[in-house]
Amino acid sequence: MTMKAYYHLPGLFEFYDLYKAFLPLYYGHREYFHDWCGIGSIYGAPGDCIWGGGRLGFGDEDPENVAALMREYGISSCLTFSNSLIRESHLSDRKADRLCRLFENNGNVRGGVIIYSDLLLDHIRKNYPDFYFVSSTTKVLTDFEQFEKELDRSEFRYVVPDFRLNKESEKLNALTSDRKSKVEFLCNECCDINCADRRRCYENVSRKCLGEDIPDHVCTSANASRGYRFSDAMNNPSFIGTDDILNTYIPAGFSEFKIEGRGLGSAVVFEFLLYYMTRPEYRLKVREEIYLDSMLDLF
Repeated sequence: MTMKAYYHLPGLFEFYDLYKAFLPLYYGHREYFHDWCGIGSIYGAPGDCIWGGGRLGFGDEDPENVAALMREYGISSCLTFSNSLIRESHLSDRKADRLCRLFENNGNVRGGVIIYSDLLLDHIRKNYPDFYFVSSTTKVLTDFEQFEKELDRSEFRYVVPDFRLNKESEKLNALTSDRKSKVEFLCNECCDINCADRRRCYENVSRKCLGEDIPDHVCTSANASRGYRFSDAMNNPSFIGTDDILNTYIPAGFSEFKIEGRGLGSAVVFEFLLYYMTRPEYRLKVREEIYLDSMLDLF
């Protein structure tokens, strides 16, 4: 196989303890895991980051510890700075600047930034030129022509379309190879395929990250009260599973796949690692190794 799937995993700060236990297992026992996939990055943002967006962050791990773990395993850290409401007055945030200094070049691996605001994009490019950038799915790019224009922007290494474009096979397959290399699919979204409030939901998160005291966005989808369930995501028409990746997307020239989950518990995220990365015959062994780690609380 000439191409591999590279997963962009959730919870850089949120699930530090999980990755601290999982990464030694992943790199120390490659026979447990599929040889056709690898880790492209781990993304996230601390809970108190005003540049944050997408999901309300709750990660409170010391950034120095996070950087050391990513450096040890040569993994790219991707900062989720996807707040859509950034103004000039927000650009001087000291905590965010500290994160940029720490993760721009962390060992031999370049850091990335998932971004929405062009104002923030220009600020980071000017002051931290070694970052690569990912156009955030919070832009809700559901129009394919708009998505293609985003792919043609030289600022971005990857562009994450709205999950509702995942199965636009004819249009996706017609993309040039250069465009295909920049597409990062969101695989496991649980949101209603007919949701009309996605943009407003993300804007609510951006306002909360900026410290505004506003009510939570109320989701009106039929299954909203259930919260996130992986089983529901698997039944979503947009779902991209391992069979899809192996048999459809990789042969068509796509290699980048994003796993959502920053707002979920570490036990659920671990199930994603088992499903997407672990050989079925070793899933129980990997599950036991992690769950029996006395230093790790997954619940």
